[in-house]
Amino acid sequence: MMPQERYKKLKEYLSVENPVLLDVIDRYKTLDEIAYNVGLIDKTKTYTEHISWWPMISVLGTFSAGKSTFINEYLGTTIQESGNQAIDDKFTVVCYGNSPETITLPGLALDADPRFPFYNISEEVNKVDPGEGNRVNMYLQLKSLKSDRIKGKILIDSPGFDADSQRDAILKITSHIVEMSDLVLIFFDARHPEPGAMRDTLEHLVATTIQHRDANKVLYILNQIDTTAKEDNLEDVIGSWQRALSKEGLVSGNFYGIYSENAASPIADEALAERLRNKRNTDLEKILDRMDKVGIERAYRIVKALDDFAREIKEQKIPLLKEILEKWRSRVMMTDLSVLGMFLLLAGLLQWKTGLFSSPAEHILPLAAGALSMIVIWLFIHIKAGHFFAKRLARTYETSDSSIARAIIQNTTFFRSLFGFGKKWHQRTIEEIDKLIATSKESIQKLNDQYISPSGSANEDTFTENKA
Repeated sequence: MMPQERYKKLKEYLSVENPVLLDVIDRYKTLDEIAYNVGLIDKTKTYTEHISWWPMISVLGTFSAGKSTFINEYLGTTIQESGNQAIDDKFTVVCYGNSPETITLPGLALDADPRFPFYNISEEVNKVDPGEGNRVNMYLQLKSLKSDRIKGKILIDSPGFDADSQRDAILKITSHIVEMSDLVLIFFDARHPEPGAMRDTLEHLVATTIQHRDANKVLYILNQIDTTAKEDNLEDVIGSWQRALSKEGLVSGNFYGIYSENAASPIADEALAERLRNKRNTDLEKILDRMDKVGIERAYRIVKALDDFAREIKEQKIPLLKEILEKWRSRVMMTDLSVLGMFLLLAGLLQWKTGLFSSPAEHILPLAAGALSMIVIWLFIHIKAGHFFAKRLARTYETSDSSIARAIIQNTTFFRSLFGFGKKWHQRTIEEIDKLIATSKESIQKLNDQYISPSGSANEDTFTENKA
């Protein structure tokens, strides 16, 4: 799907869900044009590809941490098999469907549909695990059910995670899910009170997500805390997990403890049972509240993502690209000066041997032919040197930042002057980005007007309706 068609379809969807965001799509279009002119993306790409079409909640976690049980209870029906052993080794995308029965579709349904956040995921998987992207059905599946709880949302259940045994394809899809989701629930199992043995898994699930530019969307959940009743050591178990998480950088907030009442074993001590129940109810209420309001968070996240992308281009991409192109220009100019030096040396030798330049009028044709030949040779070497140094610089960024690698090539073509990436070009682009950032603040204000009214003049019924 080309960007223009994507803008159109995204507007059609948002005109129903949240018309306030329609102007934001035009601003994403402006951002795409800026990025294309800089060389960071090509005309077939758009930053709107990094936005889920629907509010998206993903559930990640370790094996047998109770993810599927949690999802089944949230939806009010058994859509995912659950048990103490690994049941499903696929990422399952759950969305609303009109059929009263649950329908399961293969991963191809997600890979080929641009409305879903896994569009063309097979290509990305092939980059890190060649050939595995062609087996997308082994990694993904789509399930639909008729449930008001899921209407207007996408819910993703992940296979049990163990960083020591995961293939690159699974790690790639996991990272993609974290990037695209509006809310990420990461489950750990309280029945395994030694989190230190899961260091690699913690490092990937926690250290990776906490460095995300919107880390607040990640909730860490210690599930099945009812199993601490036998030893009455809930605080010790929670403390052990919190210390393990803090080693990965999570020092406060977003940590919850819950269990399933339907799957819990009876607790003889009523006082202890009540204490665990209160902990569960308090934390579960907070989790469900975040899930129910994910649509509101998503609207703000779309605008914030625009601001983040724009600032990244302004504060990171352009300064880095400018620095790289200065290196490229210096190296090409050194080559040009070296060639010029050789030409001057050659001219000196000719003058010494033949006295060619002592009477230029008598040697006008040889001198003209020689000058033309030197210009052609210089131009050939100049172009070749430009290509050589550009490719050499681009290769150093192909792995770490492919967009910079692409921009290097685009901005070092023969038709771009050595001085084409100068102050005026840089300043003009920065000014366009600053305008875009300013308009994103206007969008935030419009979103605020849907939910707040400091003056007290808004109709309370309107607020309640929008909140719902």
